[in-house]
Amino acid sequence: MSGAHEIAKRGWPFDPTQRRQDYGFFGPDSPTWKVWTAPTALIGFQRSVVLEHFDPFLAAAVADEQGIYTDPKGRLDGTLSYFLIAAIGDSRSAIQTSEMLLRVHAKATGIEPISGKRYSANDPASQLWIHVTGWHSVLKCYELYGPGPLNPDEEAQYWRECVVAAELQTCKPSDVPSSRDEVREYFARMRPQLCSSEHANKAMHYLLRTPYANGKLPFWGLSRLLAPATIASLPKWMRELGDFDQPNLVDRGFKPFVSTVVKMTSSPKIELAVIKPVLPMTYSVLRQNCEGAPPVRATTVTPEQARALYGKRAVAVEDSATA
Repeated sequence: MSGAHEIAKRGWPFDPTQRRQDYGFFGPDSPTWKVWTAPTALIGFQRSVVLEHFDPFLAAAVADEQGIYTDPKGRLDGTLSYFLIAAIGDSRSAIQTSEMLLRVHAKATGIEPISGKRYSANDPASQLWIHVTGWHSVLKCYELYGPGPLNPDEEAQYWRECVVAAELQTCKPSDVPSSRDEVREYFARMRPQLCSSEHANKAMHYLLRTPYANGKLPFWGLSRLLAPATIASLPKWMRELGDFDQPNLVDRGFKPFVSTVVKMTSSPKIELAVIKPVLPMTYSVLRQNCEGAPPVRATTVTPEQARALYGKRAVAVEDSATA
């Protein structure tokens, strides 16, 4: 999601000093809050930004983006903070951030070099791939390296909430998988369309193991800590397609190590201390969630209700009424 990095450089509409208006779309008792605030979300998100590049149209839209190579930390931080705002932020921040992202993505268009077809970052199919890989990857790594699978009721709710969150992007809610079986079916349908290229491979490898000169020391270390766990969570055919496979011995040996680190950082204070120097925007979203004042209204809303209150059209009407 290249636009998230661009907005992050300009400044998110999210303001951690402002009191939250509400609990957003899901609330503190939701499985979405449980999964997305766990330390395993970092591994899940490295996984998802790598997977993005298997879609040739998304690879065309983002693989040449200079932010990947000049500011990989900002790329991951901006994208993860956007998804976190949608998952656990208040509805005002979520709506205003998503609308800004759509405006930035509208400029990312061109010709995909493999097929010769036109691409757009706001294309519903590409947005669906970003959304599903994000929500699936974060849950996958929560199961592998964190507390384990959600109970059946929680998992059913998690996928329903995934459909709700998709309303902030251009994908059609009816196309969004709403269960584990539907996610499997979606990946099976997508597999024949997925491929790699020189640009996509370069971006995937760069995001997995960022060089020290560009990632600086904290992010350089984090990317190398996460990479083996990220690769171990992927199916063999994806690892081979992306040319980043690793021995099964590494898969087996790394899992207990990562699970131990996750347990050690599961306290919100420790998690925040670890994230702060590496991903500052992500830190600000998590900190507001963990330590911020209670919201003005201890309720949740739907994206439709939030758009009516805080969307561009609603703000324009309010401005004209006070002019």
